[in-house]
Amino acid sequence: MIKTDILIIGAGPVGLFTVFEAGLVQLRCHLVDALPQPGGQLSEIYPKKPIYDIPGYPSILAQELVDNLMEQIAPFKPGFTLGERAESIARLEDGSFLLTTSRGTEINAPVIAIAGGLGCFEPRKPPISNLSQFEDKGVDYIIRDPEAYRNKRVVVAGGGDSALDWTIYLADVAEEVTLIHRRKEFRAAPDSVEKAFQLAESGRIRLLTDSQAIGLKGNGKLTDVVIKHKTEGELVQATDHFIPLFGLSPKLGPIADWGLNISKNAIEVDTLDYSTNVPGIYAIGDINTYEGKLKLILCGFHEATLMVQSAYKRINPEKKLSFKYTTVNGVNGF
Repeated sequence: MIKTDILIIGAGPVGLFTVFEAGLVQLRCHLVDALPQPGGQLSEIYPKKPIYDIPGYPSILAQELVDNLMEQIAPFKPGFTLGERAESIARLEDGSFLLTTSRGTEINAPVIAIAGGLGCFEPRKPPISNLSQFEDKGVDYIIRDPEAYRNKRVVVAGGGDSALDWTIYLADVAEEVTLIHRRKEFRAAPDSVEKAFQLAESGRIRLLTDSQAIGLKGNGKLTDVVIKHKTEGELVQATDHFIPLFGLSPKLGPIADWGLNISKNAIEVDTLDYSTNVPGIYAIGDINTYEGKLKLILCGFHEATLMVQSAYKRINPEKKLSFKYTTVNGVNGF
C-alpha cells in the first residue's frame, strides 16, 4: 500500500502544480491518472497547441508547459500511478482515506485533491450517419500533431475556441483550410473570431457560416465532406481531413459515486479553500464548480495554492503554518 500526505487524482497541469505548492510546506504527494502519461488534456489532446494566457509566457506549447511543471516539481519527488483510474474510496478508522484504482493499487492519504479536469471525457460527435466509417481514416476529433496536416486539405467544424484556434493555426500549415459553423455568431474569444474573418477576407481560409456537415464520402479514406448551407443548399468540399471540434462530453466516472455534491457533472466546492462536502476531499481545476467559476489553467493554479494551505492545517492541526515567499525561502526539495 502506498502512503502519502495528499493524494491527487488527475495529473494535468493543476494536479502537477499542486505538488509544488504542497512541497513548499513539506507535504508529499502521489498522483493517480487514467492516462498513461502526466499532463492531462495538454499532453493527450493538444500537446503542440500554443497557450497564450500563462503569466510570463506570451506563448507556450501545451507539452512544453507540462515539461516545465514536471521540472518544477522534481525536487519534491512525487509518486505517480498512471494508466489506472481512481475507482473507489473508503474512510479508515484514523479518518484517512484508502483509494483503490481500477487495477487494484491501494493508496492511503489523509487528504484527497480531485484535479481530474473534465473527468472521463469523450468528444462530442456530429450526427453524421457514416461518421464512424472514417474515424482514423480522415476524421479526427483531436489534433495531437499539427504536422500531420501539413500541405493537406482540412475541413474544421465548430464555433468555439478550439475550432477557431486550430483554424488559425492550421492556416499556416495546411494547403487549404475550410471552417464551417452552423451559425453566424461564434462562441470563441473575440480576438480569435476577428483573426478568422481576416484570414477569410485575405483568402487564406474558407469560412462557411450557416452551414453544417451532413455527410462524408470516400472509398476507405475520406475524400469529401457534404455541407448543407442555409441558403445555397448542398455543397461538396473535397478534403483530406474532417475535424469536428464540438468540445468534450465530460463524465465524472466512479467519482460520481463518492457522496460528493455534484451539479452538472462538476463537483461543488467552498471557495474558501475549495473543499467539498466530504471533509478531507477537495476539488480543484475544471472539475469543480462555484459561482463565477472560470475554467482556466491559471485559475486552477490559484485554487491549488489555497487548497494546500487548508490541507496543511488539516494534516497538522497542532502546527501553525507561516506563509513565506519563495524569493525569501527558495525551494527546498525533499
